[in-house]
Amino acid sequence: MLDRTPLGTDLLNSSVRRRVVDLLANLSPVRDPRTGARTPAEGMSARELADRLHLHVTTMRFHLDQLVAGGLVTSHFKRGEGAGRPRKLYAIAHGSLDSERSEQSFALLSEVLIESFNETDESLTPEELGARWGRRRVQQENLDPSRRQPAATPGQWLGKIGRMVDILEEWGYTPEVSTTEGGRTARVALHGCPFIDLARDNTALVCSIHRGLMRGVMEELGEQHTEVSLTPFVTPHLCVAALAVDTTAETTPPRIPLSDKETRS
Repeated sequence: MLDRTPLGTDLLNSSVRRRVVDLLANLSPVRDPRTGARTPAEGMSARELADRLHLHVTTMRFHLDQLVAGGLVTSHFKRGEGAGRPRKLYAIAHGSLDSERSEQSFALLSEVLIESFNETDESLTPEELGARWGRRRVQQENLDPSRRQPAATPGQWLGKIGRMVDILEEWGYTPEVSTTEGGRTARVALHGCPFIDLARDNTALVCSIHRGLMRGVMEELGEQHTEVSLTPFVTPHLCVAALAVDTTAETTPPRIPLSDKETRS
């Protein structure tokens, strides 16, 4: 029988495992009360993680076992001061989120930046460079023209958000989407930014390119009036994008007939 256990960053297709990784990656360092020295957090137990994410501990152990097998998380035992069994703690494996994605991710970013040097129009901003890349990426798919019409329902609009999320995954992100206002506003949690070190020193450049990327994809999918914002470093390893339908824009979405009879009338 073939082993179908996902490996490496494929494990992060699960929203539960993404939340586990985000929790472990953002643990505060431990401060020695005597010396003031800071050391990395030792990790969390399966019970602690289960309580934080409101899951059964057995379910949590299942996800942790897969993360350990995939090399994203490590486990170790820590004996307490008193008697009793040592606690099993889980922590992020150093460098585990970078190795598989960095080469492809930086190749895509380099493609955008190289184009900027070859661009004769010096007025293009980093956001517009990202938007242009996003539009070209959608154009490569040769979509039916009907799929590039403005969405007539929240469900159709969210379908386009889904396509944008697929493209973000090509860049190395592990996005997680939630919605409000009946599906007219989408919050995209961008976990595992492959450019995290570059973004800390060049936040405006990196975030502008990715904000433009999202806008360009939505524009090419027919959503010319989608408002896009990006908040960097909500946590040390998490950025959040918000996309909303601009209700002030004067657009007329295609009218969907109620019935065949109405179509003939």
